[in-house]
Amino acid sequence: MTETSQRSRPLRVLAAMSGGVDSAVAAARAAEAGHDVTGVHLALSANPQSFRTGARGCCTIEDSRDARRAADVIGIPFYVWDLADRFREDVVDDFVAEYEAGRTPNPCLRCNEKIKFAALLDKALALGFDAVCTGHYAKVLVREDGTRELHRASDMAKDQSYVLGVLDDRQLAHALFPLGDTLTTKDEIRAEAERRGLAVAKKPDSHDICFIADGDTQGFLAKRLGRAEGDIVDESGAKVGTHEGAYGFTIGQRKGLRIGTPADDGKPRYVLDISPVDNKVTVGPAASLDVGALTAIKPRWCGAAPAGPGTTYTAQLRAHGGETEVTAELVDGRLEVTFTEPVRGVAPGQAIVLYDDTRVVGSATIASTVRAAAGVA
Repeated sequence: MTETSQRSRPLRVLAAMSGGVDSAVAAARAAEAGHDVTGVHLALSANPQSFRTGARGCCTIEDSRDARRAADVIGIPFYVWDLADRFREDVVDDFVAEYEAGRTPNPCLRCNEKIKFAALLDKALALGFDAVCTGHYAKVLVREDGTRELHRASDMAKDQSYVLGVLDDRQLAHALFPLGDTLTTKDEIRAEAERRGLAVAKKPDSHDICFIADGDTQGFLAKRLGRAEGDIVDESGAKVGTHEGAYGFTIGQRKGLRIGTPADDGKPRYVLDISPVDNKVTVGPAASLDVGALTAIKPRWCGAAPAGPGTTYTAQLRAHGGETEVTAELVDGRLEVTFTEPVRGVAPGQAIVLYDDTRVVGSATIASTVRAAAGVA
């Protein structure tokens, strides 16, 4: 198999440039490889007047200007495309609705699925481009029969294939990830940017959720959903505290519970369940977080779907989480997953991404879980 970045014929490439160092170096490498590259910055905020705070936020005027300066240095055309309305509908509104329903979404996956490799890619293809280039750390390999596979980056420490697990065959056929085979540290990427004369070489990375610049997710949700006081209960149903909105909690959360009544055994308690119907949050011991199986919906495959009952894979449940061994099969369009060893803190709304060695098999959205100890959902 060969990597798409090594294609012999030059391509017309649209490079998504966020204003950060990774996307700038990716665009520069694509141009250096002989491709006809055009840079584009996506204006995703309806009010991009405020500058980022430290390493938080994105989509500001500052970012747009940084992307333009990088494009000028590389020597490629540059445009700004306004996708703020689409981003609000498909990513921000979805994020709020998922939390309101008691689920824990991943907006980065949704952005890749709906914005970068749907809205942006569709527009790029309509304009005659062959591929969209981004600064993600992942690899697209081409098999001898011409089909494509998504694989982890060469450097596992920087691998971002988890947030790309929503891409299908058609999208992979038009994706270019020039940083995927980089066995270098982030400092070396920054050094490369500096050698290329890119001013973003020392710019801090953005962290957390890009549209919540101050990092206060609970405050962001409270402004949109309002405050709704409810009970915090233990596993027996006894009230142990109150909250100002069940949407402000996630499964596995320990801090910020503000429980006045200590546990009988004196050990910490964690969020076990979030019920938006009666606005209750259930807490309990860490052992009650152990999950032995789950059901996931809306599967998307980067190639062939799971082969059949009992097929073994590894799974990743968080963008920066480790792998765990599972068996998985499709049952009536739903993905049924069983863990070889119990895992902790799995929340409905999260994505589960399946791997066959380094190959990304696909992803699905967790709908329900089965506790390892109690055997109840």
